[in-house]
Amino acid sequence: MKNSLQKRRLDRGWSQQHLADELGVSRQTVISIERGRFDPSLPLAFRLAAVFDCRIDELFDPQTEDPHPS
Repeated sequence: MKNSLQKRRLDRGWSQQHLADELGVSRQTVISIERGRFDPSLPLAFRLAAVFDCRIDELFDPQTEDPHPS
């Protein structure tokens, strides 16, 4: 799923590790979400939205097709 996570993170001057620490997840999780390789759980999506003070649908674009459907 396409997202604006990396842009928002960089706009704040945060490293991937800083965001991971804010969320209580690994840096690898942040990398995977930013690259669209991993869709976060709903609780994690809510934490991301809270950290960036926005709505979930402002972070993630559900209209983009998954290039690797199950």
